[in-house]
Amino acid sequence: QVQVVETGGGLVPAGGSLRLSCVASGRIVSIRGMGWYRQAPGKQRELVASITSGGLADYADDVKGRCTISREMGKNMVYLQMSSLKPEDTAVYYCYIDYGPRYWGQGTQVTVPS
Repeated sequence: QVQVVETGGGLVPAGGSLRLSCVASGRIVSIRGMGWYRQAPGKQRELVASITSGGLADYADDVKGRCTISREMGKNMVYLQMSSLKPEDTAVYYCYIDYGPRYWGQGTQVTVPS
């Protein structure tokens, strides 16, 4: 069974920075891709950033230049470094891995007060 766990969320002032971490554990041979989604209250879940096994990264337009996704494939870990945080970044952030099916974490709350 594959488990995905996110850490690193919290309360951050506007303009601040935060680093989210995610680790996948279980019987994993190789991961095709990893990434982060977020869901704000009353809104649909949206892609924030993704990274392929080859290291190709992609970002949502509203986080480009403010977020950096990175991964350690040997450790099945993915990170999301966020800076210049805005109140509209407030959401639950979910990590996923693509290993056959897509596995999701439980989410970690990021709150940026206005």
